[in-house]
Amino acid sequence: MPAEPAKLATHTINVRVTEAIFNQLEEIARATARTKSYVTLMALTHYLQEQSWQIRDIEEGLAEADKGEFASDAEVNAVFARSFT
Repeated sequence: MPAEPAKLATHTINVRVTEAIFNQLEEIARATARTKSYVTLMALTHYLQEQSWQIRDIEEGLAEADKGEFASDAEVNAVFARSFT
């Protein structure tokens, strides 16, 4: 008999949303045959992943700047030249 997958610890949160967002949530849940909790978790997961990489990149850039690691004028000009051609 295969082992059951490990269950992840979960926590409950309460979120106040507008009627429009609630209606969209219900519509998507109904259309995908998923629960509102599942749709909410997927949306929240996507948002957190999107924000996390941006925050990491900003923090890495700030750390580089703190060390004095800046692009030269020639490097910046080369990037802009490629971007606008």
